[in-house]
Amino acid sequence: MQPDGDRFSDLGLRPELLDALTALGYEEPTPIQSEAIPALLTGQDLVGQAATGTGKTAAFALPVLHRLPDGDRGKKPRALILAPTRELAMQVANAISSYGQKVGARVLAVYGGQPITPQLRALSKGVDVVVGTPGRVVDHLERGSLKLDALETVVLDEADEMLDMGFADELDAILSQVPAQRQTVLFSATLPPKIARMAKKHLNDPVRVQIEREAVAAGEAPKVTQTAHLVNRENKAVALSRLLAVHQPTAAIVFCRTRAEVDSLTEALKSRSVRAEALHGGMTQAERDRVMNRLRGGTADLLVATDVAARGLDVDLLTHVVNYNVPSAPETYVHRIGRVGRAGREGVALTLVEPRERRMVEAIEHLTGTKIPYAPVPTVADLRASRMSATKDALLAALSTDLEDARKVVKQLAKEHDPLDLAAAALSLVHASTDEEEIPVVPPRQPRPERDDARPVRGPRQERKGPATGMAKVYIGAGRAANVAPKDLVGAIAGETHLSGKQIGSIEITERFSLVEVPAHELDTVVKALRASVIKGRKVSVRPDRNA
Repeated sequence: MQPDGDRFSDLGLRPELLDALTALGYEEPTPIQSEAIPALLTGQDLVGQAATGTGKTAAFALPVLHRLPDGDRGKKPRALILAPTRELAMQVANAISSYGQKVGARVLAVYGGQPITPQLRALSKGVDVVVGTPGRVVDHLERGSLKLDALETVVLDEADEMLDMGFADELDAILSQVPAQRQTVLFSATLPPKIARMAKKHLNDPVRVQIEREAVAAGEAPKVTQTAHLVNRENKAVALSRLLAVHQPTAAIVFCRTRAEVDSLTEALKSRSVRAEALHGGMTQAERDRVMNRLRGGTADLLVATDVAARGLDVDLLTHVVNYNVPSAPETYVHRIGRVGRAGREGVALTLVEPRERRMVEAIEHLTGTKIPYAPVPTVADLRASRMSATKDALLAALSTDLEDARKVVKQLAKEHDPLDLAAAALSLVHASTDEEEIPVVPPRQPRPERDDARPVRGPRQERKGPATGMAKVYIGAGRAANVAPKDLVGAIAGETHLSGKQIGSIEITERFSLVEVPAHELDTVVKALRASVIKGRKVSVRPDRNA
């Protein structure tokens, strides 16, 4: 294998891709990218182990894009990427489109829960890369709308999750239809025996890349109060501004993954009256110095920075570190929060966690031996109470200043109004409505169901059990007579919606139908998605259970 590259330009990628990465604000390859990209450019099969969020998408996507020929590429896809959920499929497709914009890459995401007609239309026009969930890919293969005979690369992304969700049969069906002479890439957060068996069956003498975790030195963990906040991606900027308003940090660093994210988040915070400054590798030293002087001088409240830009940064005033994304490696988390809580002082570390990043938090907890508690994002009421408290403190501080001019106005108004009413009116003006809206609460993850339990057999007079608290039952018109197994139902729901297998509750399979518990607030979404998909190769009736 070639030596690791410290820069993307060291990895042998074509200039158009390097230009795209620069435009996106990528500063240097992550360890998995440095290890995997050179091997994949040679056409070798590869098994890679690295945690979610470590840059695996770019690790397999950039070599695929590098090999796309110039000129007419025909209509058939040259690469197929399989992902366990539609959310991940969409994210991967969007990322590949961004990386491949300068090479004219045609990328299509195929997944359930949306009309299939636009997918059929796009496939008929021609695509270079298809990213899809196993169930929908099988659906297209059965329709004859997806042709794999020109395929050069197959990627199994988060393979352990796909197997856990019951997609083994679909993966075998797909891989049986791809050319024997192909490159196969398997990425997984863990490498249990079932992954090893899959690799032995479908990969040819693969290169193995495993990103080892660094040992954390004794005593390195600082004295820091750590908290995680579960929030959907579209609400993260608002959630961050709420947390900053409630915590009122003296000085803070907010860590982002890319330059582009740093710039966009900084502007979003400024629009909400937060005194934020950007800091990343695209800035000159003079610009960096000006930003640091603003922070040290108190004219800025926080820095929004990439890890690369923050290297060597030493700010004694720091009270808070915020992870806008869960760090790509647990060791990075330890290094980040080590910037506060120094010299015996207490610091605060806040982490915004998207639902699919929870496994990364668990990896951090495993490395540090410390449980990171989850707390709700501040509500509108919390925000107002915090602002009122800050105003009270400011008023008390102002009592020791020269208030002569203000007293004149108050004396004049007090002739006609009660002084208490005047004070209350002044506070209401300060705290006029800002049209804040509540941030949707992300439900906690449910325990993973036992998928291979004995299936209960009920007589016609047996009463159905009601759903668990917070759950609702979905009626699916297929049971043992159609060879339906728990893994088929879990795979269908997880593959066609944003729910993970761990959020699905009890499963009951009878001869002619099945009942599956899902979070009550997701019931309509699940029913709609399953009605548009297939189970065991055919359409089935799906509705909320009327007897629940």
